[in-house]
Amino acid sequence: MTKTVAAIVCLALFVVCSTALALYHISETGNWPTDWPAELEPLRKQAQTITGPTWEYRHFAIRFADRDEFEAAWPHLLKVKSAGAPIFLVRKASFLGKGRTGVVIHCPPEGWKQPETPNKGYPEESQARWSNTNYIELVVDGEIVDLNRIHLPTGTPIVDERFTICAESVENREGRK
Repeated sequence: MTKTVAAIVCLALFVVCSTALALYHISETGNWPTDWPAELEPLRKQAQTITGPTWEYRHFAIRFADRDEFEAAWPHLLKVKSAGAPIFLVRKASFLGKGRTGVVIHCPPEGWKQPETPNKGYPEESQARWSNTNYIELVVDGEIVDLNRIHLPTGTPIVDERFTICAESVENREGRK
């Protein structure tokens, strides 16, 4: 009997603690600032806002199911990117969900004064380096998001991570631990 009570108490404590220590807060709408371009307003309903994991960093994941809709929004999405901040090209983004195409705009906490230079101590192509700016992660699928059909701004660093294989996945394929 005491083992059962102890197990129930441990389970309840685990549920309460795991809920209290959630890393991200997710909203099923785009809660980006109202001073962003008005042309992005219709996209709020198909976007998600993910806040966290620390210091309330904001991530706005906008999914697209139609090429024309994406291409119409692209110039306006570029307007929210910080000057000098890069565009990261990826095959998939965890914030969009499996098999989703779109854009994730990563932003510092609300009210954060964006410095003129990115975080030092990180490689130029590291997303951590740009965490105190508004930078774009673009999920390229070749159909909805086709790099041959959109303009990538000159002078903007483009970091192509579409074909990057992390060392861990190589080790797993080779049977190492």
